[in-house]
Amino acid sequence: MPYTLVSAATLGFDLVRLPAGRSVADVLLTALQADADALAAVAARHPARGLERDQRLVLAVRSRKAREMAMSVPHVRTAAAGARAAGDRAAVLVEQLEQGTIGDAPTLERLLRDDVLGAEHPAVALLDPDLRDEAADVLADAAVGFWAAGVLPPLVRRELTASFDRVLDDAAPAGPEALDLGPATGELAAFLASVRALDDAGRARWRVAVDEGRAQHRPWATAMHEASWAAHVSGRTRVLATAQLHAVQAFLDGGFDLRDGAAGAWNAVAGVVQGIAMGDLLAEDSLHVLRAPLERTAGR
Repeated sequence: MPYTLVSAATLGFDLVRLPAGRSVADVLLTALQADADALAAVAARHPARGLERDQRLVLAVRSRKAREMAMSVPHVRTAAAGARAAGDRAAVLVEQLEQGTIGDAPTLERLLRDDVLGAEHPAVALLDPDLRDEAADVLADAAVGFWAAGVLPPLVRRELTASFDRVLDDAAPAGPEALDLGPATGELAAFLASVRALDDAGRARWRVAVDEGRAQHRPWATAMHEASWAAHVSGRTRVLATAQLHAVQAFLDGGFDLRDGAAGAWNAVAGVVQGIAMGDLLAEDSLHVLRAPLERTAGR
């Protein structure tokens, strides 16, 4: 399944279950939020800068081989091969949700290059095409390296992510409280801060809220689609995707783990983000479904 900015919550479902998913979100947020000067600064960290032609070729070969290795990240189709062979359907589902990703490294790279840094990026048109390509290379290398951190040899992963690490040393992406995320910016920032600050009791309340809302799965999916469509037609797709990527980081900072992500806690948090961000354009029933987990955790 290809990733798109419209389906950022689906991407988030994968990121909260990957070892370095938080760092993938960092890469994508850097790309989404960068102005022309910031993209030029990313390009300046390109590992091929100043290299001779033969050295560039060696670098390109290593990059291609690293991407081939990245394809070994388990996918939902292959993550539960052992349980499937044993005929345990319940075990297959659990293992798929906990270990298998919906997308893969190539779809992530296409998202970054074609969607995030595509024609709708406000700064790309202001940048020299060569600089744009260099910035895209640095960001794509890092995205793939962090995405596949669980399967790549440490030296290979570091080679892919080193340039981006130096970018972060210069300037980390702005947090949600410093961004314009639409009419509900303040409420979104407050909600993400509350998720980031969760303790054991807070996480337990969210798990209970998820269990109580399982019967609403189909209405939830419909409401998520309605919110994504509202973002698309209102020109707020990039804003909503930015909010969802910050939600990935808040979810992980708040102490949730891959089992929580697979068991529905991520879907609940992502739904609340959709509901808050697009609440001014949603029907009341959809808004109620998306915000329901938040209401349950508050005891209402």
